[in-house]
Amino acid sequence: MVIWLTGLSASGKTTIGRRMVALWRETAPGTVLVDGDEVRRLMDAGAGGDEDAYSLPARRMVAGRIAALCGWLDGQGINVVCCTISLFGDLHALNRARFSRYFEVFIDVPIEIAEKRDPNGLYAAARRGERRNVIGIDLPFAPPAAPDLVIDNSADCADPGVLARDILNRALAA
Repeated sequence: MVIWLTGLSASGKTTIGRRMVALWRETAPGTVLVDGDEVRRLMDAGAGGDEDAYSLPARRMVAGRIAALCGWLDGQGINVVCCTISLFGDLHALNRARFSRYFEVFIDVPIEIAEKRDPNGLYAAARRGERRNVIGIDLPFAPPAAPDLVIDNSADCADPGVLARDILNRALAA
């Protein structure tokens, strides 16, 4: 099964995803995390901060590779929690057809909250004009059209462990 977490940068995807993987491994050791930033670094796609590596065409290429990687793992019977911004609705539709089981979760956080969290200074650099191709600032972000679940993660007090358990339980029951 592939559980696909999508949302803006700083929405909490990776934090929640890591907790989900730890929980899922308790009953299914063959579970992995596929994090968009980690895959990007692994493939050296933008690892040096090259802004062109974050253009829409480059993001589409990386998104396709992430989906292909998840499909490859799924085909081997490995459970996947994938955390990625995931801009392209047509790829979401392909995911539903590609994977043995697919559960899409939109981690909803308004851009204003994401900017306040901004652990990597991404939004702040974009607002100062020091960085281009930032989703939600100079590149559009549209929530997925038909997620299986929407989680509001805008509260600072939201417990990622509780959210992870809730998402995992709903995904496995679907």
